[in-house]
Amino acid sequence: MLDQLEAIRERFEEVAQQIVQPEVVSDQKRFMKLSKEYKDLDKIVTQHNAYKQLLAEIENAKEIIATEKDEDFRELAKAELDELVPRREPLEELLKEMLMPKDPNDSKNIILEVRGGTGGDEAAIFAGDIFRMYQRFCEKQGWRMSIVDFTEGSSGGYKEIVAEVEGEDVYGKMKFESGVHRVQRVPATETQGRIHTSAASVAVLPEAEEVDVELNMNDIRKDTFCSSGAGGQSVNTTYSAVRLTHIPTGMVVQCQDERSQLKNFDKALTVLRSRIYEIELQKHNDAIASQRKTMVGSGDRSDKIRTYNYPQSRVTDHRIGLTVYNLPSVMDGDIADFIEQLRIAENAERLKEGVA
Repeated sequence: MLDQLEAIRERFEEVAQQIVQPEVVSDQKRFMKLSKEYKDLDKIVTQHNAYKQLLAEIENAKEIIATEKDEDFRELAKAELDELVPRREPLEELLKEMLMPKDPNDSKNIILEVRGGTGGDEAAIFAGDIFRMYQRFCEKQGWRMSIVDFTEGSSGGYKEIVAEVEGEDVYGKMKFESGVHRVQRVPATETQGRIHTSAASVAVLPEAEEVDVELNMNDIRKDTFCSSGAGGQSVNTTYSAVRLTHIPTGMVVQCQDERSQLKNFDKALTVLRSRIYEIELQKHNDAIASQRKTMVGSGDRSDKIRTYNYPQSRVTDHRIGLTVYNLPSVMDGDIADFIEQLRIAENAERLKEGVA
């Protein structure tokens, strides 16, 4: 591990020198790539420095205990050692985790798709609740979310809503949210006060770039239509909304969020490219998941991953068996604990595979 950390330090210093060179600064694509690498390496180097400082302090305390004749000094050194040693193992584990090969998609932006599932109007209302939960989470993370397309439910919420989320390591955090989210509550449309179960499905797609998926524009049919706002209001009289059909797969994507037809076309093309990319990614994830005991990292949208029980204010993630009793906070975007525990579970699986 130490050899690997020293190699990373050398690469960090190399990138630090390259990033200020005029030829790099003028090449925007190369500059952005090196900037990201610098930022990623900086996190590891900072932790490595903290680790080396800790080891030095431990050795210094041990030396004082072994050589110092003043008993008071020795007692102080023992107390310091008792405080320092427990910090060593967690720091080592953190470094091991940071040195694990990352999913290359983790740093990507995402296309987030939420759809009402079984449960009729209540499913659409719940899909709206789930989408708002992600909106609040994105706000807390400092990410930018923009809606691409939506179809409203007849009693509120959304039959389907698609959004683009941009920020740092968005896919790395949000990839665990793909799957079926189930709700148990008394619907607003229920007159007898009975608890119903309905569901919404979530798909988190890493935003594919042109280099990830090569699309033949001859395979894409473009249609334009007038966009409309919420509830049929704010109708746009120009044909700014765009619908793209990928002829080989029959996949259809539309975008009416922007006033500009060109911007809607670009957004729709990004979603289409990401959906096609996801098909290949899912094959890859399925192959990995088949070798694992759990489906934590698979992102399979057919899995029932989480249940939101309103009467008991309970939220349960079925993949890791984590249950919390703070449903209002969760629905207000406080899902960081779930994401962190899922990330830890996935890393534990990957470490086992590495040992094996």
